[in-house]
This record gives sequence, C-alpha cells and structure tokens, in this order.
Amino acid sequence: MIIHRNTLISEDLFERYFICDLHQCKGACCVEGDFGAPLQQEEVDLIKDDLRNIMPFLSEEGKAVITTNGVVETDKEGDLVTTCRTTGECSFAIYENGLLSCGMEKAYQAGNTNFIKPLSCHLYPIRINKVGIYDALNFHKWDICNCALKLGNQNKIPVFRFLKNALIRKYGEDWFMELEQIYEAYLLEKNA
Repeated sequence: MIIHRNTLISEDLFERYFICDLHQCKGACCVEGDFGAPLQQEEVDLIKDDLRNIMPFLSEEGKAVITTNGVVETDKEGDLVTTCRTTGECSFAIYENGLLSCGMEKAYQAGNTNFIKPLSCHLYPIRINKVGIYDALNFHKWDICNCALKLGNQNKIPVFRFLKNALIRKYGEDWFMELEQIYEAYLLEKNA
C-alpha cells in the first residue's frame, strides 16, 4: 500500500490495466451481484432531490420500482444501495441497443441533473474501505470485467488512469496530479 494524503493506494491500481469494454460485458455490473449500487446518504439525498429530472430517462420497470420501493434500500450488512427490479437490474439501469447503462448518467449528459451517478459506480473497479483515518483504495476483481482487463492490457492503461475523472471527483485535481507523480516515481523504483 502507498500512502497518499488521506488515502492508502493498492499497488494494483498502478500494476493492473483496465478499460471498461461495454460492448463485451453489455453492462453486466448493473445487473450482477446480490444488491444495487452502494450509496452514501448524501447521494441518496441528491438523487431524491433531483428524481423528477432523472425519471424521464428510466425504463418503465425502473420507474415502477422506484415509485413503489423508493430509490434506496439496505443490503444484508445494513449499507445503503439502490433498489433493484425483480429481474436483478438496478432500478436506474436502462437498455439501449442491447447494452445496460445508467439512467442517472443519461440525465446528467442531457443537462437535467448535476449528479452523474453513484460514486461507487463511477469509481468501479476501485472499492474504498475505511482503515482508521485513511480511505483504502483497492482493486476489485470480478469475472464479468475480464474483458476490461484484456482491453486495458492491450492499451496499457493503469486502473487509476482509467478512473481519472472519478478519482478527481472524489479527491480533487491536485490529489490526482500528485498521484501521477507518485506513479512515475513508483515506475522508476520498480525498473531500477
């Protein structure tokens, strides 16, 4: 682990390569798993406040689930997650040309909301856990992302660079630029 400000960075974020390959996986992360996308309370509040602007971008099934069950539920550990349809898709997931994508993100791209999507989705495959005062940033390996590992390896894009925008959203541009410097020093030491 590498200490950077208030974070502990797994070396996997430097050593593994990753580029989402939506055309191969078809957006499986929006449907696979036991529960919806992890949420922070402030995200729940943002989604609820902007729901009327997001709803037009959702499927009829997603709208029905949200109308009946709301935007959030708790998983088996008591953490907040998005609600899901009976078929397993996140309530906010939409099908377009055979691919799953995020209705919240579509609303954001259309200028209807300032909330792009849950940070847990934006940062994937990075998962953040609290370790004392630090955020521990770890690489989460999931078989449905094997195609993303393959595409990342072909293009030599480290996980942290693929997630530049999400990491800047979470920690700021200065933090990310410092991470780039740490990465360059890491490579020099590794190759020495």
